This record gives sequence, C-alpha cells and structure tokens, in this order.
Amino acid sequence: MEIESSSINSWDGYRDWRSRPALPGRHGGMLAASFVLVVEVLENLAFLASASNLVLYLTKEMEFSPSGAANSVTVFMGTAFFLALLGGFLADAFFTTFHIYLFSATIEFLGLVVLTGQACAHSARPWARGVLFGGLYLVALGVGGIKGSLPPHGAEQFDESTPRGRKQRSYFFNYFVFSLSCGALVAVTFVVWLEDNVGWQWGFGVSTLSILLSVPVFLSGSTFYRLKVPSGSPITTLFKVLTAALYAKYCGSKNSRNAVMAMETGSSSRETDDSEETKPISDLGFVEEALTDQRSLPRALQCTTQQVQDVRIVLKILPIFMSTIMLNCCLAQLSTFSVQQASTMNTKLGKLTVPPAALPVFPVVFTMILAPVYNHLLIPLARKATRTEMGITHLQRIGTGLVLSVVAMSVAALVETKRKRIAVSCGPSNSPLPITFLWLAFQYVFLGSADLFTLAGMMEFFFTEAPSRMRSLATSLSWTSLAMGYYLSSLLVSAVNFITGSFGHSPWLSGDHLNQYHLERFYWLMCVLTGLNFVNYLFWACRYTYRASQN
Repeated sequence: MEIESSSINSWDGYRDWRSRPALPGRHGGMLAASFVLVVEVLENLAFLASASNLVLYLTKEMEFSPSGAANSVTVFMGTAFFLALLGGFLADAFFTTFHIYLFSATIEFLGLVVLTGQACAHSARPWARGVLFGGLYLVALGVGGIKGSLPPHGAEQFDESTPRGRKQRSYFFNYFVFSLSCGALVAVTFVVWLEDNVGWQWGFGVSTLSILLSVPVFLSGSTFYRLKVPSGSPITTLFKVLTAALYAKYCGSKNSRNAVMAMETGSSSRETDDSEETKPISDLGFVEEALTDQRSLPRALQCTTQQVQDVRIVLKILPIFMSTIMLNCCLAQLSTFSVQQASTMNTKLGKLTVPPAALPVFPVVFTMILAPVYNHLLIPLARKATRTEMGITHLQRIGTGLVLSVVAMSVAALVETKRKRIAVSCGPSNSPLPITFLWLAFQYVFLGSADLFTLAGMMEFFFTEAPSRMRSLATSLSWTSLAMGYYLSSLLVSAVNFITGSFGHSPWLSGDHLNQYHLERFYWLMCVLTGLNFVNYLFWACRYTYRASQN
C-alpha cells in the first residue's frame, strides 16, 4: 500500500527545481507550460530582432559585399539551429532542460551585449569584425541551447498517461509556434524600423533587453515546473548499439535464435522501463544483431533489450526527419527572392509605402490567426469526424504541411510568370511595375500554413515517439531540419546556376537585374522537387508504426 501511495503522489523520474519529488496537482500542467510560451515570445524576439535585418547591417555598416553578407547570415542562422542538438543532448544526458535554458540565456545575453557594444563603436575595421563575429556566435550558441531545451521543457509539463494530458501537450506545441510568431512580428516590424530609422545599436539593445527579461519570467514559474531527471548520454547508447550490431553481424557468431531465447529467459539482468512500450525482440530489424550471442561481444558492447529498442525507434524517425528538409529549403528561398521581387513591384497600400523587408509579416500574422483556429475549431471537428483522441495524427499534420509547400511553390511560379510578363511589356525602367506586391502574399500564406502544420507536427512527433531518455535531443531535430534547409538552399542555387550556365547558356539565377533571371523556372523546379519529396515522405509515413497510441 505504501508503494502504491507513493506512485500516486509523485511522478516517477521527475523532480521539482529543488530536486524534490514532483507531485501531481502541484507541478506541471498548462499553468507551468504558459510560462514557457511567454518566454518563447521574448526569446524569439531577441533572436530574430538581431538576425532578420543582419544582412543590411553587414552591408551598410560593416562594408561586407552582398554575397558575403548573405553567406555570413546563412551560416550564422544555420549554426544556431544546428546547435539545438547540443542543447538537447546536454538536457537529456547531464542537466535538466531548466538548467540548460538558464545557462543558454546567459550566453545569448552576453553575445547580444557584445553586439550592442560593437554597434555603438561604428567601426568596420578588422578588430570590429572580430568582435562582431564573436558576439554573433555567442548568440548562436545561446540560441541553440534554448531551442534544444525550451520546447521539451514545456512538453514535459503534461502527463502523457492521461488523454487530457496528451491533448494539452498537443495544444502546447501549436501555441509554441504561435509564440514564435508573436516574437517574430515585433522583431520584423518595430525593431527593424528602429534599426533603420534610429540606430542599429538600439535594435541590438532591444534584443538584449528582451532576452534579459525572459530569465525572470522563466524563473517565476520555477515552483510549478516538473523536471525530467537526466538518464545518461543518448549518443553513447546509439553508437554502442550500432557498433554492437555491426560487430555481431560481421565478427561474432550467428547463433541469434539461441541468443534471443537466452535474453528472454534472462530478463532479470535486463534494464527495463515501465513507461516505455516494449516490442518483440524479433521486430527490432538490423539492430537485433546487437542482441545475438552476447558472449561473443566485448563487455563494453553488450546491450540490453531496452537500449536496442530505443535505437530502433530513433532509426525509424530519421526518414521522416529527412523528408522535412525540403520544406525548409523552400522557406529559405522565398525569404530571399520574394523580397527582391517585391522591390520591383508597387508596394503602396493607399498612402502607405510598405518596405519589401516587411513581407514576412504576412506568414507571421496568418500563423497567429491559424494556430488558435486549428486548436479550437479544426481539431475538435477532426476528433468528431474520426472519433479518435488526436483527430489528426502527427504524420498527417506533417504531410499536410508538405502538400501546402508544393502548392506554395506552384503559386510562386505563377506569380513570378505574371510579374515577368508585365516587366517585359513595360520595358527597361527603374520605376515600380504596375502590379501590387500583394500578389506575393498568396505564396506566403501557403508557406505560413505549411510551417505551422509541419513545425508543430514535427516537434510533437519527435517528442512523443522518441524514447523518454532522448526526447530533448529528438525534438531538436525540428530545428536541425531548418538548419539543413538553409544550407541546402545555398547549395541548390549554386548547383542550378552551374548546370544551367553550362554549354554557353545563361544561368537561371544570374544577371544585373531580377528581370533577367529565370526565377519562374527555378520555382517550377522547386515545385517538382517538393512533389518528389512528398512522394518519398508518403513511402516512409505509410510504413511507420506509432510507438505511442494515436487513437
């Protein structure tokens, strides 16, 4: 009775911020997660306020070439998102998400202080560039740690053993994207205006103040948080199992059936986790080799069934992760070329002239509208229609986003064809074309919808499906997909220009003016590639079996 009472009154594997047992009713829940949502608004404001207008800062103030500035920003943002893997790894292995956030926010704050001081110096000398990049990569390190720890920290506040907890967790991921958009809206409007009209140091100063304010907001929720206890390095487990499987397959004996029977009867020596769903050993695929005749393996490579199951789950979600990179490549492409398109078009709304750099406002605002509608209208309708707990499964959400990315690229190609036709009819001119920039809003609306479906779906899918020992690391794959999309974008542009410029032809994406580009052809190419990517996604998604219940 005492054991049962203890299990009811505390959550196994969770502690509060003072390392005491986390208690149902006192820790976790939507109240605790709401602090995370507010913090994300401030954190994303700080990051995007310093990054969204960075290209102009590098070209105007630091005397970079346009290509050099673009490459520097791409590498900076890609690095920041890649470093989310480091933050997720540390949160799973050694520290809690609570401590990783505080440490990362401190690093980002220091980086922004350096950038603010450098902007105040008004110097483009080599020493100033060194200070600039030192500050930028401190910010990248801090952002990576925050992106890798904050989403799983919020998701861990919900009790996944109950339908109510699982539904609230799904709401949380949608509103996390909403919070991202709130921070982005302030960054690309007010802060960009401040940088352009008052001074760059003021923009960096707002970023510094924003990340500083996020810390007391985060700490104010300390008494409500429940923290997942770290359980050792997931990377070590991953490499150990894969190495053991390869060793057993090519160097060990082949008495797999006897070994499996020995493992089943020797369960007392096996590590288990009651919270994880166990699967038959015969269903473990290639990594089953790690369980065959363990007496032939070196002692350091001997694995438990649970470790092999965990690695198998990770290998299953990797094809889904790879299928999302193309969507983020589309986002990167449109964020650059669409601004250049708008600069040739009529950007007036009545008496107001809208700067082309303000175009990201369209997807941001649309996402802010769609997220509550999705949570409170679409999902309840889907639950009634399907009579399931989730209404729409994680993979269906990601797939919807990928379909919308195909539509977005086809719309982008049609709009560019229309713009190009008008440009040809008007002839060479420096005046804005007689076509409103609002035509570009259509592709942004579709891409904003795709981002909401895919990003929120990815984070929830990776968090839910990953083993509990590596959830922060798995959730970080969402940001890694974004980073790889940025890098693939640069590679794709270079590859297209190289191929289309061969044999004496003019490259598609080269010329003195955008009207000399064949941008519509490039968009159609992207449309085809995203379509093929969706087919590849369907191949893996249709064969995926959920570890957790989706009913």
